[in-house]
Amino acid sequence: MKKLLPVLAALLALAGAVPAQTNPPRPGDAAPLPTADFLVQRIAARSGETEERNDDRFDMSYQYTRTRTWEYRNRQGEVTSREEKHSVENKPERLATGHAGPAAEAESVLPPSQAAKDPALSEKHANVRNQALKGKDYAITNLLPRFQFTVIGREELNGREAFLVDFKPRSGELPGKNFADKFINKTAGRLWVDAEDYAVSQAQFWLTEKVNVFGGLVGSVWKFDSTFTRWRTPEGYWYARNVDWHLEGRELVVNRILEYHERKLDPQKIAPKADAR
Repeated sequence: MKKLLPVLAALLALAGAVPAQTNPPRPGDAAPLPTADFLVQRIAARSGETEERNDDRFDMSYQYTRTRTWEYRNRQGEVTSREEKHSVENKPERLATGHAGPAAEAESVLPPSQAAKDPALSEKHANVRNQALKGKDYAITNLLPRFQFTVIGREELNGREAFLVDFKPRSGELPGKNFADKFINKTAGRLWVDAEDYAVSQAQFWLTEKVNVFGGLVGSVWKFDSTFTRWRTPEGYWYARNVDWHLEGRELVVNRILEYHERKLDPQKIAPKADAR
């Protein structure tokens, strides 16, 4: 279903005050764990312009190979349709030629050939165009009150120390005006927060229960889980190395299983051009 990824990405920008939490030291820990409100505020300090600058600097400094794979599966889990796309991303060249960058291409979670047209509904194609699932429509102040955060420990990830933060929907009545609201309200997960930069270096999301589209008449999603991992360059730029998600649901009368995999591989430093003489 279109625009799921931007909504889930917006969950990472959660910020503001959350209930203070005290975590006692564990045997072997070098220091007590930070509180949930401290870590969430640190993530907030990186959100917005700081993360945008990080993304711009990485794209201006590195060339990399980007691979994307979409797989439709039948009820038995067999692949019925598969599409791959490979591209070499280099922002200076894209800007010089007027081409759009990766962020513009990544908005759709449907294969390019299917996002451009509306094929007949089948196990191999999806026609859902849910424009409500846009991350920009969900401000931090809208997302914050919906979740409860808990710091559960620390772990080494890709050679760097990270704090583990679990989150789950708060109990009680939450905003539920549309499908996106209902999806967010039933999402739980875990964040890995880098102990030095306080960047989210890895995240996992999953649905806690089924979500219906228009009361189940149009469709429903009963399983969705997603993981992404960010790597850090020597200069301190973070980039999404791996993105994976798995969706199971129903669109009208067709049950579908859809998987998406994205990789940014072989990042190479872009050599500065010598001045013309």
